[in-house]
Amino acid sequence: MAGRVRPVVLAGVLVLVPVLSGCTAEGGPTPSRSLASVPATGGTMPDGPATSAPLETTQSSNKAPVYWIGRSGGNIFLYREFRDVPEQENPVTRALRAMMSDKPLDPDFFTPWQNPGKLATSISGKDVITVDVSADAFNSNLDADMAARAIQQLIYTATAAAASSGLIDTGQQIRVRILVDGHTDYVAFGHVQLGALMTRAAGLVAPVWIIDPQEDAEVPGGSIKITGRSTSPGSKLHWQILQAADGGSKTPFLTGETTAAAEQGQAGAFTLALTLPPGDYELRVGQAGSGGEPDRNEDTRTFTVR
Repeated sequence: MAGRVRPVVLAGVLVLVPVLSGCTAEGGPTPSRSLASVPATGGTMPDGPATSAPLETTQSSNKAPVYWIGRSGGNIFLYREFRDVPEQENPVTRALRAMMSDKPLDPDFFTPWQNPGKLATSISGKDVITVDVSADAFNSNLDADMAARAIQQLIYTATAAAASSGLIDTGQQIRVRILVDGHTDYVAFGHVQLGALMTRAAGLVAPVWIIDPQEDAEVPGGSIKITGRSTSPGSKLHWQILQAADGGSKTPFLTGETTAAAEQGQAGAFTLALTLPPGDYELRVGQAGSGGEPDRNEDTRTFTVR
């Protein structure tokens, strides 16, 4: 799935003395990767709208929203999964720990972060999240473009976790301050100056994004509900279901088009209700091409119908 990012550090720094609560963890390294260039943080993706994903809404589920990095259409985007996480830490810390220490469910996604020895978070007022992480979290060899992308991955995950758990006012622009071992002068991955308040940058989330089912999920037979979102409300999307056969081959089973919602509050959302017999499947959803052009920015998902 989906690299020249110049880090943008926002001004207007507040003096913040948070009370942080964290715990110690141990883990091995994640291999770094060399990826293509991405546009400047805060700018637009090639062939993609300049938009950030709307803040997640409050949910009763204990699953943590975690953002990963993935490729689509020759570009690099952020994708979200909901993950089961331990409950002994606050929701923001849990989500960030999963982002730094777990592997994505979808093999097309990855994270350049390392499992930190120390991680703590706090919220000041209704719109400022402070993350204090140990320097070992940055032990990956990244270029400037991917370093800026990784910082946005953290910002998206922290704000998503705070919003979905009802800890922040989603009517405001949520800001994140990243400290390293309690200090504000750290240069992340050797490229990004930390310490000032930062926000979600536009144009970084995937243009097309399957939300449910998640990768390798098992779903009951009968009517299967598929949900997702597009950053282009009202746009046409092409979808295809492939059925896995013996030997690993896949054959087309169903295909069609749908339209991403345009109405406020549901903008970009799409839903499919399909009836599938038991078996293993791959779902593909992409922006419908025009004039014979191929579909763009496709997301894929494998799942099993019991």
